[in-house]
Amino acid sequence: MHTPTQNSASLNVFNRLLASRAWLLADGATGSNLFDMGLMSGDAPELWNIAHPQRVARLLRGFADAGADIMLTNSFGATRYRLKLHQAQDRVLELNLAAARIAREVADASGRVIAVAGSMGPTGEIMEPIGTLGFVQARDAFAEQAQALAQGGVDVLWIETMSSVEEVRAAVAGAATTGLPIVCTLSFDTNGRTMMGVSPSDFAALEKTLVPRLAACGTNCGVGASEVVACIHNLAAATGPQTVLVAKGNCGIPQYVDGAIVYNGTPELMAIYARMALDAGARIVGGCCGTTPRHLRAMRDALEAHRPAPGPQLEEIVGALGEVSAGARAQWGGEQSRLGGAAPGANLQRGRGRRSGSSTA
Repeated sequence: MHTPTQNSASLNVFNRLLASRAWLLADGATGSNLFDMGLMSGDAPELWNIAHPQRVARLLRGFADAGADIMLTNSFGATRYRLKLHQAQDRVLELNLAAARIAREVADASGRVIAVAGSMGPTGEIMEPIGTLGFVQARDAFAEQAQALAQGGVDVLWIETMSSVEEVRAAVAGAATTGLPIVCTLSFDTNGRTMMGVSPSDFAALEKTLVPRLAACGTNCGVGASEVVACIHNLAAATGPQTVLVAKGNCGIPQYVDGAIVYNGTPELMAIYARMALDAGARIVGGCCGTTPRHLRAMRDALEAHRPAPGPQLEEIVGALGEVSAGARAQWGGEQSRLGGAAPGANLQRGRGRRSGSSTA
């Protein structure tokens, strides 16, 4: 495990990169690229940290060679709850430690300063009060994963693809046990909100209450690059310029082709997305599902050649990257209620009351 000195803000690699650079490039997809390398549908990518570490390392080397400043570990589903689906719930330490060490070795051999981010995804359980998973149970599961990632040498803990306020609080509390910087991104994939109803403005309000505060926050995955850029604009409007924002969008739109899911985003589209995300307010830009090292290289080249410009207008984003949801459009205009973001003709009447106004935040 890192010593307190190594964990100090002044020596932490992630913090130093943030302090010295106007923008940072995060890596691309883990899961979809591992599927292209032989991972079978239904298998746990995290098991490859032991079974096929050389393949995981090869993917990470591709991201390093493409110019990534931040590389995520292959540990997205490595909490005891997700690993239980593969009868591997007793291997949390082993798999997370291996994930961190693989990434650390690749980063240290790259010849550049690269921050290793310990990926922590949702448990897959529904938390109280809607579900049965309690805060203490979730916090302890995230702490178990975070401690193993820290022991393996990560520089920052990267909580991603979250959807509920309760799980964000539990994940941050668990990650905080390491003393490392913490990043958290939500997936705004349901009409400008997360699956559990959280909007960018809700997330901005939540972040102000977290202890410790996040080193960076933002959005990942979702339903396309255009929606991610719109979410960054909406987050920036709610958080202010002092907050470090993260954009890690999918590589275009998923399509089912010849029995497999493929993403239609080209390197050229991802280069446009990277520039727009930066101008919209993101300081950390990367790719999520479908983003290969080839896409990431185009993003790096685009960011290095880019001259900062005013944030793109909504119709510029739509014209360049594709349509955004009705909810994201409404939020862009300042309307935060679910009713305001509803598609024309949507019925949001429930019982005697109307579902609008505040979300779960």
